[in-house]
Amino acid sequence: MSGSACVVFDPTLTDYDFGPAHPMSPLRVDLTVRLARELGVIAAEGGGSGLATVPAPMAGDELVGLVHDPDYLDAVRLAGKDPHRTVEERGLGTEDNPSFEGMHEASAHIVGATVEAARQVWSGEVLHAANISGGLHHAMPGRASGFCVYNDVAVGIRWLLEQGVGKVAYVDLDAHHGDGVERIFYDDPRVLTISLHETGQMLFPGTGFPSDTGGAGAEGSAVNVALPPGTSDSGWLRAFHAVVPPLVREFAPDVLVSQHGCDSHAEDPLAHLMLSVDGQRAAYLAVHELAHEVCDGRWLVTGGGGYAIADVVPRVWTHLLAIVGGAPLDPETATPEGWRAHVRELLGRDAPRSMTDGRTPAYLDWSRGYDPGAWLDRAVQATRQAVFPLHGLDPHY
Repeated sequence: MSGSACVVFDPTLTDYDFGPAHPMSPLRVDLTVRLARELGVIAAEGGGSGLATVPAPMAGDELVGLVHDPDYLDAVRLAGKDPHRTVEERGLGTEDNPSFEGMHEASAHIVGATVEAARQVWSGEVLHAANISGGLHHAMPGRASGFCVYNDVAVGIRWLLEQGVGKVAYVDLDAHHGDGVERIFYDDPRVLTISLHETGQMLFPGTGFPSDTGGAGAEGSAVNVALPPGTSDSGWLRAFHAVVPPLVREFAPDVLVSQHGCDSHAEDPLAHLMLSVDGQRAAYLAVHELAHEVCDGRWLVTGGGGYAIADVVPRVWTHLLAIVGGAPLDPETATPEGWRAHVRELLGRDAPRSMTDGRTPAYLDWSRGYDPGAWLDRAVQATRQAVFPLHGLDPHY
């Protein structure tokens, strides 16, 4: 089941660029869009089959200010005029978040793209809308963090609430804890945030534990599954299905928002999870199905982390866009020769020849019982015990 869908994109979204030595290269977005277009996932200019492309507007200060402090916007503007400027207390000009010319404009453009995707969905113009350049989930109201200057996801959710949306469920699949989005809505019972991530014992930002369940009056609105390093497809999917669908069903949101950082892949250089392209694709299919089950298909999709620029990100996000468009790609699909030639010319290396890693994702359903001797199962059960009773659910079944 699917419906009308779009991708919000224009090439200048790749102006969000911390420089050639930074792991978050805008090439990952460019290579994704190229691959998706060559495979027909995104329609060619002038129309045809595939996702329609919607231009990305620039967000004004009022829109960015739905989440971010005015003084912080001023600091980002100043940093963008002087790339050598460091404002430590704002997280700007640091190793993670180097200042670059036009930083405010580039960051506000990504916010505008996500809000446009939200508008497309809530207006009913489409059922699903994606902004793969978005998903900057670490940014705080007054501080840049973890490669994220403005939190486009949080602004998109806040915008939806201001339009009269009653409840929003946010599912974060990035290898890193979705701390910014969680923190911004920690005291808001209208927003359910669920983050599956490598445990903060091992990975930035060092947060996101099962005991973090929401503020006063919003108990149970924050959900964290802190996975052990080395978790692969079977364990990750087991954790996802044990936590996400039952909670989202019980919460019954009006809109489902998801962040699809693909740094959970085994080849990602910045995390320690072991998923395959095939496992990530299986998760995206499950989120898509959940959107149709619980909120009549209203689904806002963003990108996120992912630093294996040619080998992983373009393939994974092209699968994601194909699912958004209602026409999932066969995993055995070959990557186009033209795209591989472009990667070779640009990066001097061979790109993957297929859209699969050759895995067949499978997992043991939680209803079959759990093993208290396994770190993964202990982590999942800790989350279920902390949160399920707050939603009237039995953590043992």
